[in-house]
Amino acid sequence: MTDLCLTEIAGRVLAHDLIRYLVGAGGVYLVINLALARSLAGRQIRDARPGWRQMRREFVISLRTVLIFAAHGTVISWGAMSGFLPVYDQVAAGPFGDGPGQGWPWLVMSTLVVILAHDAWFYWLHRLLHHRGVFRRAHSLHHRSHNPTPFTSYAFDGAEAAGQAIFLPLFVLLVPMHPIALLIFVVHMMLRNAIGHCGYELFPARADGRPLFGWLTTVTHHDLHHAHGQYNFGLYFIWWDRWMGTEWPGYEQAFRQAVGRADELTAPAIVSADVRPPQHF
Repeated sequence: MTDLCLTEIAGRVLAHDLIRYLVGAGGVYLVINLALARSLAGRQIRDARPGWRQMRREFVISLRTVLIFAAHGTVISWGAMSGFLPVYDQVAAGPFGDGPGQGWPWLVMSTLVVILAHDAWFYWLHRLLHHRGVFRRAHSLHHRSHNPTPFTSYAFDGAEAAGQAIFLPLFVLLVPMHPIALLIFVVHMMLRNAIGHCGYELFPARADGRPLFGWLTTVTHHDLHHAHGQYNFGLYFIWWDRWMGTEWPGYEQAFRQAVGRADELTAPAIVSADVRPPQHF
């Protein structure tokens, strides 16, 4: 492969990553935080709204994250074209294709597996980033946004961005993946990340006010992490937080409050007016 080809690949990957961030974070902000803000007023988690200065800072920081993600995406694209990484571009007609991992069942299963694996990777990396000796150097930029916005989703220190980005090349090195599965994964990652920082509880509630999909992290779940940094480290699912005892004790009460199903006199405040800095292990 020539340098020109590699340059073209890098340019295309960078363009795709930038568009994904702009459409994902920007689209969620335009739809949720602007267009639907009035109709969702009863589900606004914080009383205060983040200012333009915070969002401008988040956007500028996120551009570096886009570059780091694009660099790792270029490795995947180059590895797939060179045959170093097992990315296959055809789905065989049979249930498992002519060889392992090339039928439709594998495409679906590999998509689910990569999401589950990334959730585990994110949880444990996130725990590490909150270690007292690591936080200031690798995660403090993200938590400058005590009251997050969709643009917070990529507002990472360089070390954190690299730690997040390296997951996918390592996974693809071990597991055959189709481009469709990779596309679903990165779009899902972007949207869940942006939605999780939007500040409005979008997930449905049961009649008693508990989350309808109790195994998913809600917007309230991650918002509580920005309010109380030693809890709620999960990205997509609540399993790791519950298994490891790191879920905020009043999470379900806070969710009830966010969806308007709690008694204001007894429900705990999600975050006080004077937000404390995150605590660390």
